[in-house]
Amino acid sequence: MSYRSHIRPNFLLAYPIMLSMLGQVMTGVADSVMIGWTGTTPLAASSFANIFFSIPLFFGIGVSYAITPLVAQAEGASDAGKIISTLKNGSLINIVTGFILVGLIFSIEPFMHFMGQPEEVVTLGIPYLNIIAISIIPAMIFQTYRQFAEGLQRTRMAMIIVVGSNLLNIALNYVLIFGKYGFPLLGLNGAGWATLIARVVMAASMMLYIYYGRKFQAYKSGFSIGNYSRVLISKMLHIGLPAGSQFIFEAGAFGFSAIMMGWLGTTTLAAHQIAINLATISYMTTSGMGAAATIRVGNFWGQKNRSNLRAAAFTMIGMAGALMLAWAMLFVFGRHLLPSLYIDDPAVIEITATLLIIAAFFQLSDGMQVVTAGALRGLQDVKVPSLLVFISYWVIALPLGYWLAFSLAMGANGIWIGLSVGLTLTATAMVVRFNRLSNKL
Repeated sequence: MSYRSHIRPNFLLAYPIMLSMLGQVMTGVADSVMIGWTGTTPLAASSFANIFFSIPLFFGIGVSYAITPLVAQAEGASDAGKIISTLKNGSLINIVTGFILVGLIFSIEPFMHFMGQPEEVVTLGIPYLNIIAISIIPAMIFQTYRQFAEGLQRTRMAMIIVVGSNLLNIALNYVLIFGKYGFPLLGLNGAGWATLIARVVMAASMMLYIYYGRKFQAYKSGFSIGNYSRVLISKMLHIGLPAGSQFIFEAGAFGFSAIMMGWLGTTTLAAHQIAINLATISYMTTSGMGAAATIRVGNFWGQKNRSNLRAAAFTMIGMAGALMLAWAMLFVFGRHLLPSLYIDDPAVIEITATLLIIAAFFQLSDGMQVVTAGALRGLQDVKVPSLLVFISYWVIALPLGYWLAFSLAMGANGIWIGLSVGLTLTATAMVVRFNRLSNKL
């Protein structure tokens, strides 16, 4: 197959995952928009709380990613027994991981007062964090069955469930944040309860789809309890833990950048939250392409088809570049309009507009690195990419951002320029590694 012939199958596989991931992140976007309507301080509080929520959540999502390449490779090799074992052992790993992560978030609360943030932001953010922390457990259950279905190239139902869940979250936000239809006015905490309820519904829906779905009946024994495989659990953890660490290094870098923004004041932190929210939307669309790249690469690897493996991956990287170019143009031309959808504060909007210009420049790098990381996961190569992300962000990007922001007095712009450099270095290193590894197959 030529590179061009991979565009259609890549797109048909990727677009439901893209919409699913976009719908998932839209939960946070809807929260930020509707919280922003209540004021700058609640918006800054949600940004601060989400630092301690998003990093464990992304780690858990990374752990769950071990399911997809193993299922995709097993399907390519027509090994139904391995598919069933992956579902059974992956379920155990993800549920245990979910409970551990919730406990970790609860243990962080006493330290939140000592991070140099405005006290009103911390006070408002803690109860909100405690509520959304519990939602990690249903999120991990959803991820288990979603990654399983995606490994079998069944991607549409997850998209439908996520979109429906997001609509439910928006409706619950309206009722609980603003106290409509006889419900109490809960403000920021109302957004937390809406997120938790929506994720419980999302997890239950995906699990029932897999359990009763006609296309999955051959793998129903994967729901049974007991007879776990230490060998397979070890293998999955060797894929999932480095993948989760990669997410921690990346999400942690953006989280620490938010802490540095808090040192610059509530207004700057609120602007950062809006800009990150918008950049996350664009990231999630190409993250869907990255998940599709994992499936395509894993499947062709199971078939021992090197030429199609490389062609599918590099075509997906090119598609991501084209999509991110469109996002970059939207950020530049909509830099004042987009933040005005979140908040009616001229100072916040002006800072956000400047950050969106910087965000436009790193869109191409962001798209390339997330798709190439997905392709490398398809080859079950996760340890070196995790190290590359750590070096790019924590050794280079964050120190550079701190120096630009505080030593050169560039403020918020300096922090974002540092992040842009980190993304560019990561993307370059990932592409070079995938090209070398795939040539050796």
